[in-house]
Amino acid sequence: ARLDASHAPEIETLRPGEYAMLAGTDTGVGMSAETKSHIFEPFFTTKGIGKGTGLGLATVYGIVKQSDGFVWVYSEAGRGTAVKVYLPAVEAAHPVGTVKESSPAPRGSQETILVVEDEDVVRLLARRALAEQGYKVVEARHGRQALEYIAEHPGVVDLVVSDVVMPELGGKELGQRLSRLEPSLPVLYMSGYTGEDIVRRGLLDPKVPFQQKPFTLDGLARRVRELLDQRSRVNVP
Repeated sequence: ARLDASHAPEIETLRPGEYAMLAGTDTGVGMSAETKSHIFEPFFTTKGIGKGTGLGLATVYGIVKQSDGFVWVYSEAGRGTAVKVYLPAVEAAHPVGTVKESSPAPRGSQETILVVEDEDVVRLLARRALAEQGYKVVEARHGRQALEYIAEHPGVVDLVVSDVVMPELGGKELGQRLSRLEPSLPVLYMSGYTGEDIVRRGLLDPKVPFQQKPFTLDGLARRVRELLDQRSRVNVP
């Protein structure tokens, strides 16, 4: 597909040129304008509890944008939806190389991870990612519940994975209190905001361990292993 400035009113951030276009349509129930405006937001879903994570389209959008492409969506309630994914075409031929397979994420050794997250679906996803990699997982719905568990089980938790924005007690304050309870306990913060955005909003201090949402199961497992290994090296006499 060749796109030019005439498409600008329909397609944001348009860069004129040649594109490879992948189109898909359905004849389903369609979407209202309100629903359509949220479809690429992390964890937004119209499915029932336990039936959808809201990560699929957010992940698609991120991958396409990283490739300097864009996604165009058209939908009418009761008639269906059309989606077009545009990716910049490569003009020069490239030699076909061997695809290098990524190594699997290092497995855990039954370390205990405390996942603190108020969103049930996200907490379940994090639990699944870590349990499948050989970790023991404990859950808390907010910071206060996490503090209660740590106080009642001193020295049991090896790492805390915590959302930043939560009711009762947010991630930043949780981290501050944990540093007084167990100074060597590492905390991996996660948020749908970017790292720069949460620092600018005052929600986190700069350079703290951070995991962007939406995350992949493999990506979260690798980040957790990295922090646990760092802690082990620091604690070596």
